Amino acid sequence: MALRRFAGVLLALTWTMSVPAEETRISIGLIGQVSEVHVPLSALEPAIQDDGAEGARQGIRDNNTTGRFTGHNFEFVQIQVKADESPVAALRELAGQGIRLVLVDLPAADLLALADLPEAAESILFNIGAPDDALRVSECRENLLHTAPSRAMLADALAQYLAWKRWTRWFLVAGQSPEDQAFAAALKRAAKRFGAKIEVEKTWTFEAGARRTDSGHFNEKAAANLFTQVADYDILVVADESDVFGEYLNYRTFRPRPLGGTQGLTATAWSGVNEQWGGTQFQRRFHQETGRWMTPRDYAAWLAVRSIGEAVTRTDSHDPRRLRDYLLGPDFALAAFKGVPVSYRDWNGQLRQPILITSPRLLVSVSPQEGFLHEHSTLDTLGYDRPESRCKR
Repeated sequence: MALRRFAGVLLALTWTMSVPAEETRISIGLIGQVSEVHVPLSALEPAIQDDGAEGARQGIRDNNTTGRFTGHNFEFVQIQVKADESPVAALRELAGQGIRLVLVDLPAADLLALADLPEAAESILFNIGAPDDALRVSECRENLLHTAPSRAMLADALAQYLAWKRWTRWFLVAGQSPEDQAFAAALKRAAKRFGAKIEVEKTWTFEAGARRTDSGHFNEKAAANLFTQVADYDILVVADESDVFGEYLNYRTFRPRPLGGTQGLTATAWSGVNEQWGGTQFQRRFHQETGRWMTPRDYAAWLAVRSIGEAVTRTDSHDPRRLRDYLLGPDFALAAFKGVPVSYRDWNGQLRQPILITSPRLLVSVSPQEGFLHEHSTLDTLGYDRPESRCKR
C-alpha cells in the first residue's frame, strides 16, 4: 500500500513538472515576396516555391519540442506580398496582431523601409535573405538582425580557402546585374585582404541561347572557350548570383583551370552535402517534412526562429527589447550543426557563423581556415569586422 502511494505521488510530481501551469504563445511572422516562377538550369533541380518558409517551420517545430517543457508555444504567421506591392501593409498587419518578432525575406531597400516604420520600433526584424554589405556597414538599424551571411562573409570564406590552396592568381568574371557587380566588389576586397591578385577581370556579355536545343551546347562551348583565352591564372572566380552564365564556364575554359565563386567551388551558409556535426540527422528531419533538401535561405530562417526560441527559453520572456539584449549579449550561443556555437555581432547584428566551402556533391572545407587568427573570434575574420563598420551598438 505504501509503495502504491509513493508511486502515485511520484507520478503526480512528474506530471506537475512536465506540464507547465500556464502556456505562453509566441507568434513569429515572416514577410516574403511572391517570387516569379524560376526555371532551374537543369531539369534535375527542383523548382522551390517555399524557400525560407519551410526553414522557419522547421525552427517552429524545434522550438516547440523544448517549449512543451518550458510553457512556450510558438506559432508561425506568413505573409507574402507581390513584387510591385509595398510590404509596409504586411508589417502593420503583423504589428496589429501583436507580432513583434518578424523574419523578412525582401530586398535591402524594402527591409530598411520596414525597419524604419514606427510600428517596427519595438520589434525585432531578422534579415534572412539580403546579402548586401551596406546593411552591415553603414545602414544598420537597432531593430534589425541578420542571419543571412553578407557577400563579404561569403567572399572572405572562399578567399581564405583559396589562400590555403595557394591559388592566388584569379581570373574574375562578373555578370552585368547590380547583384553580380556587388559580389564582384566583395571578391575584390577579399582578394586584397588575403593576398590574392586578380590577374584578369572581364564582364560576361554573351547571352546563352536555347541550351536544350540540339545546337545549344555548341554555341556555349565556343563562346566560353573564346571568352577565357586570357593570361594564365590559378582559378576562374565567377560572380553570377542569378545563375545565368557561370555554369556554362565549367569544363569549357581555354585553360584547364578550376571554377569557383557563385558556381563550382562555392561558399555558402548551408548545403545538402553537409553531413558533419549532426547535419545528417538535421537534414533528414527536414527532408521527411518537406520532401526536399534545406537551402541556405531555409537555414537562415531556421537560425532566426531558433535564435528566438533560445532567447525566450533563457530569459523566460518574449519582450523584444529583452530578447534583443540577450541575443546581442555575451551569453547567447546557438548550436547550428557547424561544429561551433554561433552568435551575433553586437555592433551590426550580423550572425557570426562558419561558412561551408562546397562542391555540388561534397563538403570541401569550412572557413575560417586554420591559421587565420583574430583577437576575439576567428569567425570575425569573415566579413566586416568592428573597426571596418560604421555601425555601433
